[in-house]
Amino acid sequence: MTGDTTSLTAPGRTETGAPRSAPPFVVLLGTDYAGKSSALTELAERAPSWHMVSLDDAFLAPGHSLIGRLRRNLVADVLPDLHDGYSLDFMVTLLQTATVHLRDSIERSPHGAPVLVDSYYYKILAKCRLAGVDSHPLFDWWRSFPQPRRVVFLEVSTATAWERSGEGAEANPLEHYGEQPDRASFEKYQSDLREALLDEVRHLPVTVVEEPDDVSRTVQLLGEVMGRDIG
Repeated sequence: MTGDTTSLTAPGRTETGAPRSAPPFVVLLGTDYAGKSSALTELAERAPSWHMVSLDDAFLAPGHSLIGRLRRNLVADVLPDLHDGYSLDFMVTLLQTATVHLRDSIERSPHGAPVLVDSYYYKILAKCRLAGVDSHPLFDWWRSFPQPRRVVFLEVSTATAWERSGEGAEANPLEHYGEQPDRASFEKYQSDLREALLDEVRHLPVTVVEEPDDVSRTVQLLGEVMGRDIG
């Protein structure tokens, strides 16, 4: 093989070959069913000039539909057969596609647009840890990604999250312990997830939003944070 080679762990590059620099951004974080998607959807309507970075289908460009398909295949095919048909390493490798897409999407944000990122790699990494992957070479790489100016952490009680999951009917295997969700396994997982998430962002400024009464209040608080930290 001839020509230059680029390390998989090298920073992103522009078309001219220069390293990309990430714009300032804020991360919206929380456990499952904390209301992040609802807040992002309302923000997209209220602040169309903001750049929303998320793995949700509603925020994926048509050319990035692969990311959504991979996420759905992870839930439908990999997680039910984890350990037997697929290894933890395979799961982490598949999740790697999501973390790199999030990083690339931040770096490619429109110039001057306020950037808000849904969970970033923090939630993916925390869930890998709860799945039994305490350490992995990819984790060090993810932690080398650009860091946000601030994290806004949405609190939600485990009881509210359980209700929003349809009492477990909508929960996937990365949202509870054990083969089938019950309230105890779901709430224990969500409590451990909260602890893992806050541990992962302990080096960053974190604004904790107590469980809000409605989405509009969350959106208002996000606007205040973005105005202060992004400008």
